[in-house]
Amino acid sequence: MKNKLFFALLIIASLMACNDTADKTSTVTDNAATENPAGGQENVQDDASAKDVVKVAVSSKDHTTLVAALKQAELVTALSNAGPFTVFAPTNAAFDKLPAGTVDGLMKPEKKEDLQNILQYHVSLAAMKAETFKDGQVLGMVNGDNLTINIKDGKVMLNNSATIVASIPASNGIIHVIDGVLLPPEKK
Repeated sequence: MKNKLFFALLIIASLMACNDTADKTSTVTDNAATENPAGGQENVQDDASAKDVVKVAVSSKDHTTLVAALKQAELVTALSNAGPFTVFAPTNAAFDKLPAGTVDGLMKPEKKEDLQNILQYHVSLAAMKAETFKDGQVLGMVNGDNLTINIKDGKVMLNNSATIVASIPASNGIIHVIDGVLLPPEKK
């Protein structure tokens, strides 16, 4: 009789221990879900390492239009990943040179694909410093189109329309600040 009572108590204690572990696991999982919002690499908090291309752009007062466009086009996560990327980043002043209403029109949900195409035409999958570019060099861009490098009077130009005015290294590539918005060639 004592053995049966002992085993019954042992089984009850085991069940209670398992239930207690499940409760703790559930609490840990629930806390992790509320502490870690959904998203990709862009949500990683790291103040010690070099910033990725998106974090560099976000910290620039001259690139607020570009950052807003990246968010609208849902490209923040892609550009926060490992890369390497070469990003040609138009300044706010570069976007201001576009015809009136162009940026506002591209920021509409129904124009998301057009906005993605334009922004992806500003990104190449390699980290290339400005001093390595050669006159006439052709770069393949993320959207599938090509861009041509032109060097005139020591200045690096893209498609003879935008000039690199500064270069900023990032943890996942390099950003070349440009004074114009690059428009992909029209599809035939």
